Amino acid sequence: MTVRNLWVVIPAYDEERSIGATLRRLAGQTDTGFTLVVVDNGSTDRTAEVVREFAAANPVPEVRLIAEPEKGTGAAADTGIRHAISAGATHVARTDADCLPAPDWIAAVKRAFADGLEMVSGPLRPRTDEFDLRLWERRLLPAVIGVAAMFGRFRPGNQDPLALGPYVMMPGCNVAITAGLYERAGGFPRTRIEDVHEDRALVNAVRRLTTAYGLRGDVTVYGSVRRLRAYGLVGTLGWYADHRYKPEVVDIRIGDVR
Repeated sequence: MTVRNLWVVIPAYDEERSIGATLRRLAGQTDTGFTLVVVDNGSTDRTAEVVREFAAANPVPEVRLIAEPEKGTGAAADTGIRHAISAGATHVARTDADCLPAPDWIAAVKRAFADGLEMVSGPLRPRTDEFDLRLWERRLLPAVIGVAAMFGRFRPGNQDPLALGPYVMMPGCNVAITAGLYERAGGFPRTRIEDVHEDRALVNAVRRLTTAYGLRGDVTVYGSVRRLRAYGLVGTLGWYADHRYKPEVVDIRIGDVR
């Protein structure tokens, strides 16, 4: 499948301390043939200013900044993706404002599409630059994700008799999809992260439409460990297991943890 027009969408809420690193990593991709849209989800800090300053100083890739006042990662991501599609995107990738895609992430995403996948994800590894990362944190983030993925395969809500293929965990911070499939599937539910795991909902909608989805080992994103550090191991497992753990503060930021 030819990737004619790829866009990358980043939902962002109060990420002035993190989004700069994400933008720099995207600007440093081995393949800069994409357009970037950041969706400011009602930030109260300098998130929007950081994005504007970056766009002014970095003409490649093209950076657009739009707003979505309805609070929620699902709402913001959906607004960004639909903006991209309306502007001509044929393929859309999403990462988050606290993540660092691998330097060849865009190239790997394009290879996956060229091989026939219509939706792709891959490994989510821990960032090592935010904190003095402890050994248990380096090892446990992948382990937590692995447990969540295994649980997802057997979770009753993912046992859909109408599904054409098996459940596959695809983190919202590391996912790419064709524009056509996104629209056919109905897109990310316009929800808050504390209400619904919008990435799981989209995967389950896609499973009813096609088997052309899957994981690729080279589509790698490095994610923040701030939630793991703030919630602890048990709390983080409970959070990813359908919000069985409900923290007092959901929007954890770097200044909230040490």
